[in-house]
Amino acid sequence: MLKIGGQRVPTKTLVLLASESLLIVLGLALATAIRFASSRWEYAGGHTIARFLVVALMCAFALYYNDLYDVEIMKSRGRLLIGLLQALGVTCIGLALIYYMAPGISLGRGIAALAVPTIMTFIFAWRVLLDSKGFFFLRSPERVLIVGTGPTGITLTREICSRPDLNLKVLGFLDEKGENIGMSLVNPGIIGGLSELEAMVREKNIDRVVLSLKEQRGRMPYRELLRLKFAGVKVEDAHTVFERISGRIALEKLSPSWLIFNDGFRKNRFLLAAKRGMDIAAAVVAITLTLPIMALVAAAILIESGRPVLFRQKRVGLHGEPFEIFKFRSMRQDAEKGGPSWATDGDNRITRVGAFIRKYRLDELPQFFNILHGTMSLVGPRPEQPYFCEMLDSQLDFFSQRHTVRPGVTGWAQIKYQYGSTVEDAKRKLELDLFYIKHLSISLDVAIIFETVKVILLGKGAK
Repeated sequence: MLKIGGQRVPTKTLVLLASESLLIVLGLALATAIRFASSRWEYAGGHTIARFLVVALMCAFALYYNDLYDVEIMKSRGRLLIGLLQALGVTCIGLALIYYMAPGISLGRGIAALAVPTIMTFIFAWRVLLDSKGFFFLRSPERVLIVGTGPTGITLTREICSRPDLNLKVLGFLDEKGENIGMSLVNPGIIGGLSELEAMVREKNIDRVVLSLKEQRGRMPYRELLRLKFAGVKVEDAHTVFERISGRIALEKLSPSWLIFNDGFRKNRFLLAAKRGMDIAAAVVAITLTLPIMALVAAAILIESGRPVLFRQKRVGLHGEPFEIFKFRSMRQDAEKGGPSWATDGDNRITRVGAFIRKYRLDELPQFFNILHGTMSLVGPRPEQPYFCEMLDSQLDFFSQRHTVRPGVTGWAQIKYQYGSTVEDAKRKLELDLFYIKHLSISLDVAIIFETVKVILLGKGAK
């Protein structure tokens, strides 16, 4: 099972990546064979493999950045076709730039002209086949039984039902008191009582038992669970399963002991030093490359609404220490005269230039100077204003734990959830932030950066 930063990569995504990479190589080989059918083949040897790998890698990036590894897109043939055309267009542009800098690895126009429609046909036909056959070559869904009717189990079931790529099927819930049989909690509902645990596992051929009891004291069926465990049935806690498949740590009924005794939350010196080194290098490169863009943004703000160009605001950082964040001003000068407030849809405080730079995250560019100063990191939880921190700390358990790492320009919560403007939104983002802190690693940071680029290119989630 492949994981990135503690979150499982769906099997179907891996199947798509591997199978389509093979189809791309086959398409290139077929185009090459047709091109040189009546003449000497000049592409023999290791150079051919290198040329094909460059194309396959570029195609994989283009498919990823067009969201085509989201298997739900296969449900719409129109979206799939348009997405593939866009991805192959991006691939051609990217390869043209690569070949301009390294002409020796070019396939040649003749092969490229044959390869594009061939690869397009292969991938589209393959996706249609997989959708129509329901990934027939994969194992049957794992059968899951939820023991208890706690809120985390219900949330977990909703997540599973919305994610067919997980290849999981919830057969039902067991009620702690054996009441409400037949009642629908999500879909399915309660199919039995706690006393029927072993019988239900045998009858329903259950592969995995997930515990989500409202109250564990005096209700945990230890002997039955022990017998099932030794019989080969997987037994897990609902919080653990939910974390693994959703990339969030559910706050409902979350006990401090779960956080204390669970793996993760490690911050060794080497990791922190490597993360800081990556921050400094990325900030220097980013500032150097984006100086012209920053100058244009500053000029646009000056022309539309005058000074100040930069917006400075107190935020809460590492260990709860306040610092001053830098951003390009995207609102009117008097935007917070009535006190701090979250941005909302259609917020009339945002200027026209502000709406554009927020959509493409250009207002965040000055924060690279915060990174150099050491008050922020490239990746981490989004820093909040002191007013909101005090409010949320009183309403959300474990909120202060997000201050155990440096706040970030981007982060797990930013790429997984839209801009938040309510306490419920803040709760969802806290669940994502806790997951990030638990699985803190350079590989997770790199994955977040790749996903951030996609979010910026598609203009998702900004307000």
